[in-house]
Amino acid sequence: MSELVPAIEARGISKYFGAVTALESVNLRVMPGEVLGVVGDNGAGKSTLMKVLSGLHPPSKGELLVGGQPVHFGSPRDARNRGIEMVYQDLALAGNLRIDENIFLGREQVRRLLGIFPVVNHKANARHAQEHLDKLKIHVKSVQQRVEELSGGQRQAVAIARATAFDARVVIMDEPTAALAIKEVRKVLDLIKDLKTHGISVILISHRMDDIFYVCDRVMALFHGRNLAEAPLAETDRNEVIGWIMGNKSRADVPQGMDLN
Repeated sequence: MSELVPAIEARGISKYFGAVTALESVNLRVMPGEVLGVVGDNGAGKSTLMKVLSGLHPPSKGELLVGGQPVHFGSPRDARNRGIEMVYQDLALAGNLRIDENIFLGREQVRRLLGIFPVVNHKANARHAQEHLDKLKIHVKSVQQRVEELSGGQRQAVAIARATAFDARVVIMDEPTAALAIKEVRKVLDLIKDLKTHGISVILISHRMDDIFYVCDRVMALFHGRNLAEAPLAETDRNEVIGWIMGNKSRADVPQGMDLN
């Protein structure tokens, strides 16, 4: 029965910024181990919704549930404590720090010096970082490499590793392949697919139809801050999804030959 309970669910979420309505009665649900694609034009409300789900913005109206239980996030830390992690487009990694230091930044394992003074246990952090990278099939020369020495795809993989290192239920990703070379895109998408095998749910914001149709199980579209449409990937196609982005529910309304990458 637990598999029938969404990992995270939003019911009737609205968000107002003064007189501006960013979201109006938006619903979203993601099942355990599911990859949900979220599409929409600029200003559709995608980023605002993700910031509500990750605790950055409190909703003006509506309800959030994690594992079927109502939750109230006062900050991103509250969301992380319930297993909701966000990987932003700029990654927010510290380039001058090592891979293992980035993965455990702010959550380092410590040991007691002379049984009293807490100091960072670098050996334990490095060991556990390597074990976590191995579990996710992320290959780097050494966990002691500085992040600034990595390629774009490797940095994205480290950001995903950091997000999943502490019992994540749901990982939200904002355009994870937008700045990557073509050869690195597939590696990141395969990593997202691999998260499913660990029971981790993923919410993927992307403008790239190739990404959506390669990795997602289901896709939903927002338009002007509202739900427009959603469907399993097996029951839709690129033209229909592109039509949703444009605000059309009918496949016939999509100009022939139009595609987004």
